[in-house]
Amino acid sequence: MSDFVQSLERGLAVIRAFDADHPEMTLSDVAKVTGLTRAAARRFLHTLVELGYMRTDGKLFALRPKVLDLGYSYLSSLGLPDVAQPHLEKLATEVHESCSVSVLDGTDIVYVARVPTKRIMKVMIETGTRFPAHATSMGRTILAAQDPAWLDSFLATTTLTPLTSRTITDATELRAELTRVSTQGWCVVDEELENGLRSVAAPIRNQGKVVAAVNISTHVSRPVDSVHTDLLPPLLATAEAISADLTASGGTLGR
Repeated sequence: MSDFVQSLERGLAVIRAFDADHPEMTLSDVAKVTGLTRAAARRFLHTLVELGYMRTDGKLFALRPKVLDLGYSYLSSLGLPDVAQPHLEKLATEVHESCSVSVLDGTDIVYVARVPTKRIMKVMIETGTRFPAHATSMGRTILAAQDPAWLDSFLATTTLTPLTSRTITDATELRAELTRVSTQGWCVVDEELENGLRSVAAPIRNQGKVVAAVNISTHVSRPVDSVHTDLLPPLLATAEAISADLTASGGTLGR
């Protein structure tokens, strides 16, 4: 591919190497995670420091807030976070559970809006957090609405990594589950992303097309019947309200 800039790819790999589990790393750590030589990793790290995207104390490197600028233009043009946030806040207040909105990016979902009410996961979830779509309620909700040919390709090429002992890792089984989700219009996932976590999601549409999903996360101590009777109705109402506002706002997402 003559237009592919490998140095840009490597620079972005250095940025992506840092996450909640690795907020600070040494030069050697970065080289190991990215597969770069120490010399190359050093050049990228110090370039990012000079540009203001990273900081260092001479040994450890860490991201600086300026790195958020890289995603701000996308989120600003998206329109979805601003549209969804007040609806999420209202929903979280009503159900007393954490609520989120995400979009599909490749084989992952990416959180673009969230209202946490309590910590029920080991991983801190915030805007920009990514999870494999196949193991999440929001991911399955979006996948279930995809074109059949696209879904065939997804199932044929994606490694369905098990995140818990309950994660669906068989493509045929996942396809059947996605068909069920598409038919009923919502999705419940029990302990497939993390043990102890149960979530329910519904699709968000822009001019009729599913472009995102909204979910409520709760602990498995809440009975499934309660999820259906107490969480699902307000969730579906919220999904409809976000969809209506997104379409009315002229948001470009999914168009």
